Amino acid sequence: MRGFNLRTLRWAAAARPSLPVRNRAVSSRRSPAPLLLLNPSPRRCFSACRPNFSLFDADSTIYALSTAPGRAAIAVVRVSGPACVQIYNALCPSAPLPRARHAVVRTLYDPLQPPSSNTILDAAALVLFFPGPRTVTGEDVLELHLHGGPAIVKSVLTAIANVNPSSSSLPSSSPSPTTTTTTHPKSPQVLLETPPRSGAAGGIEKGGGEGGGIIRYAEPGEFTRRAFLNNRLDLPQIEALGEILHAETEQQRRIAVRAASSSSGSGPDGAGALSQRYEQWRHQLLYARGELEALIDFAEDQHFDESPRQLVGSVGRQVRALQAQIRLHIGNAAKGELLRSGIRVALLGAPNAGKSSLLNRVVGREAAIVSTEEGTTRDIVDVGVDVGGWFVRLGDMAGIRSEDVGEDDGEGRSSAARNVVIGAVEKEGIRRAKARALESDVVVVVVSLEAEQQQQQQQQQQAGSAGSASASASRLAVEREVVDAANECARAGRCVVVAINKCDRLPGLDRLPDQLLATVRTLFPAVPARRVFGISCLDARRETGSVSGPAGHDPGHIQRFLQGLIATFEELASPTGIEEDANGQYDRSYWEDSLGVTHRQSSNLQRCLEDLDAFMIQTQSSNHDHHQLTPESDEEVDIVTAAEHLRSAADALAKITGKDESGDVEDVLGVVFEK
Repeated sequence: MRGFNLRTLRWAAAARPSLPVRNRAVSSRRSPAPLLLLNPSPRRCFSACRPNFSLFDADSTIYALSTAPGRAAIAVVRVSGPACVQIYNALCPSAPLPRARHAVVRTLYDPLQPPSSNTILDAAALVLFFPGPRTVTGEDVLELHLHGGPAIVKSVLTAIANVNPSSSSLPSSSPSPTTTTTTHPKSPQVLLETPPRSGAAGGIEKGGGEGGGIIRYAEPGEFTRRAFLNNRLDLPQIEALGEILHAETEQQRRIAVRAASSSSGSGPDGAGALSQRYEQWRHQLLYARGELEALIDFAEDQHFDESPRQLVGSVGRQVRALQAQIRLHIGNAAKGELLRSGIRVALLGAPNAGKSSLLNRVVGREAAIVSTEEGTTRDIVDVGVDVGGWFVRLGDMAGIRSEDVGEDDGEGRSSAARNVVIGAVEKEGIRRAKARALESDVVVVVVSLEAEQQQQQQQQQQAGSAGSASASASRLAVEREVVDAANECARAGRCVVVAINKCDRLPGLDRLPDQLLATVRTLFPAVPARRVFGISCLDARRETGSVSGPAGHDPGHIQRFLQGLIATFEELASPTGIEEDANGQYDRSYWEDSLGVTHRQSSNLQRCLEDLDAFMIQTQSSNHDHHQLTPESDEEVDIVTAAEHLRSAADALAKITGKDESGDVEDVLGVVFEK
């Protein structure tokens, strides 16, 4: 572009959105232990969230017990802020400050009394000093590794509160404040004594001269908050840290560690890989917005190589490519959520098919009642279990049957009626079972070989007709309601697995008869042969849910069934992506990172995608051809509204990383000047 108009500056001043101060809570699937409470920008006051102190109390020093309260071998107290050196000098008055990042053993003394054998708090504490800004919080950090007795921990926490930050070595002459006893939320039986909150800043103010300030107990998540405000961590990195702390199974650990490693700072300001990806997308949108805004401000004064119609078409192609990436990103995020919250598995079948027995074998205990009486299970029994490193929410449900059950119709389903009365409670259980199956990720249809068939098989075997025996054994008496419910789940996109119980009545479990497999495929056409398993809960020993065991020892083939489930889980959680390089090679690692996307990030990505969809609708051709990205005439283009959609989409991406939106105007102006 060959000109510049001051109207651009006026537009830039007016274009900056006036965003309200919002408090953001990093989502955690486990309640009631939220990891963090973060502000999207260090330039905004956090007082709306924590009214007892402000983000701008940079002179304050915070401290807290970093390990779990209670008796332990060691307890770690972390201190962060400008008064770390003063706290060290007060607790260790006769010892020099340790070398940076070197551990030393020190004796800790009560800062309110002269050092003596009677004022020792801990005779052998491991002390480390980390000078800022290359620390976890970006400030000076002092760590005290104490003996883990509750009395020692309480005395050291009280001593830190009594330190006078305005003095480098002299103890404070003020009387010791009374401590307040609080209960740790995760350990109700363990009492943790913390210094009282006093004053407007919620701490104990000491001194008033050079180097003065406050020393107070840290608010929940405040160490991480300071790391965020000092650009040591971004929001995706913080959320990955939370997932690591909450991981319970091997797969949860793997996805959390991968999310943390993909978020490890290698970009500017310590930004992680995910944050860099979000910022790259945001800058693409800002650049596209800048092109449109340049057309708005300079169309009358300058000559552009592209008409509004051509420019919108060019931007539309960029947006279309970005939409494809974000959609895949959101889809992979949903797969990652399966690993964090647990894969929901429903056991679907007729009464007495063996659903409760299979549940008990998988979890390794009597979690469900097993009885020969039909309709024993009338509600959903939900059990969380670790299956080969995968967190699974296994649900045993009421057996599904109808009141017109009778003879087999030749395809495994019954037709002729018999007198079966289903009560109101069992009907409600059946309704809930069908609903639970539709809400599940994996549906295990449990069918069984009936005793009558096996008696006929034994008679035919005695008569020397082995072929007829296999044919008879392949016919299953499957409830019509079960078949319909399973196929409905398959049509709804659920993954369906078939487990044939009571296969101990077959000559062998190593391979199911071909005719039996053909019958199953006829009843359940959406189920591939690799997802059909023969099991015997009668022969199986009680298993713990682990797929490991003695080589070649698998009674009832329960372990083979679990291995098949694990393969199904891997298919469900496998990331999808698009070709990334010129050679058409699929960059799996790039899309595996998106498995670590949290619910909060995914929600903002969805908002961004909605704005991009609105942009495409706004700028598409009047003939409503969604494949034609260029409008037919300049009169069809509403550039102002289109640019607003791009701004809103970029803001949604900015909310993911917590980047201050105040830089958007400068970014857009840079594009305008370049054009």
